[in-house]
Amino acid sequence: MCGRFVLVAPGRLVTEHFQVGDQPDLEPRYNIAPSQGIAAVRFDPESGDRRLAVLKWGLIPSWAKDKKIGYKMINARGETVADKPAFRAAFRHRRCLIPASGFYEWKREKRNKQPYYFQMKHGRLFAFAGLWESWKSPEEEIIESCTIITTEANALLESIHDRMPVIIHEADYEQWLNIRNQDKGELRQFLRPFPAEEMQTHPVTAAVNSPSNDCAECIKPMLDLHSGR
Repeated sequence: MCGRFVLVAPGRLVTEHFQVGDQPDLEPRYNIAPSQGIAAVRFDPESGDRRLAVLKWGLIPSWAKDKKIGYKMINARGETVADKPAFRAAFRHRRCLIPASGFYEWKREKRNKQPYYFQMKHGRLFAFAGLWESWKSPEEEIIESCTIITTEANALLESIHDRMPVIIHEADYEQWLNIRNQDKGELRQFLRPFPAEEMQTHPVTAAVNSPSNDCAECIKPMLDLHSGR
């Protein structure tokens, strides 16, 4: 599962890394939660360029009668995403990249859950595999929403949680965004655990449990917080 993540990279870096057409105006986000607006990179078939959009986190299928279904659709299992009615059309036609600096998972410890922060080594920017959808309400309200695809945990995560978000290698961005490729077999090759040796983790404060706490302290190692650094 992926239920909280972080994006603190400046707009300039996001523009360069994802090669989007314009520089986004992004505020640092240390505790992004479901139902909030999140940045997503999509392919624009008209211009042939990559574009950055803000999508609601929690996919609402085009056939849904109520937008509240999105609260249950923040993640899509990689093992079944190509065939599930809620995701299969988006998997073929509406794939996206969701920029991130890191994400959180929780480890159950007796009566409590200890949050951990995961990131790439050297803190570099990366991208989750995402799907997006457009939904129109009976009142003609249009909502563009998205979900993050998950897979089994790698060796770094498995002692903390049995699932992790699918992370797309930078060299594979173009293939993942290529909407002309609708071959389920080829696309499934991207839905695998990211190499553990390229990632790092540390425990963080329980303050991250509340989405209202969106500050740099959320990602600081526990030792730094206790020492006052």
